[in-house]
Amino acid sequence: MARYLGPVCRQCRRERTKLFLKGERCYSLKCPVSEAVTDRHSRAYPPGEHGRDRLRQGSEYLAQLREKQKARRIYGVLEQQFRNLYLEANRQPGITGENLLRMLEMRLDNVVFRAGWGASRRQARQFVRHGHVLVNGKRVTIPSFRVRKGDAVSLKSTSRTMFAVRRNMDTLDRQRPAWLEASENGFVVTVLDPPLREHIDEPIQEQLIVELYSK
Repeated sequence: MARYLGPVCRQCRRERTKLFLKGERCYSLKCPVSEAVTDRHSRAYPPGEHGRDRLRQGSEYLAQLREKQKARRIYGVLEQQFRNLYLEANRQPGITGENLLRMLEMRLDNVVFRAGWGASRRQARQFVRHGHVLVNGKRVTIPSFRVRKGDAVSLKSTSRTMFAVRRNMDTLDRQRPAWLEASENGFVVTVLDPPLREHIDEPIQEQLIVELYSK
């Protein structure tokens, strides 16, 4: 499956919840699934001709599938990538679902997003691909690169004056997670430890994903 290039708000409507895929728009009244949107403009139902009819459908498998799709779309991971991460998480000691979320959080594009440099994970992924991000002083252009404990992730000195970065850092009201420590006015973040489950605030029920892949 190729990467999705269509309107991202459609994905939020499909999951019937905010996935925060479009930065500032997700916090505004323009968001189609915003609770503050009037009934006349609200589109908080799945897209497509039969979107409203899908609201009445429900099964155990559908709940598991939707939870997997939600997690995959939040982190911007392709289907095969996500399955491979699950298989790796299943081989590790501990709780499989928590291992999976931890590996997703440790992706470089997610760290850039958590640091507040990108308004969305999609924008953070673009920063990484364009070579604006350094890991331990070396440029890394692979968004799926997994950071480790003690790694220092920073923006290039020439990239710190970018309008998009400065605007995001000045306007975004996003709490930096406890497993990241910021320095140099927020342009460098150090991974203190792999995140614990309570540090991951995404609305994901990982047990449903484990049940889906365990069948």
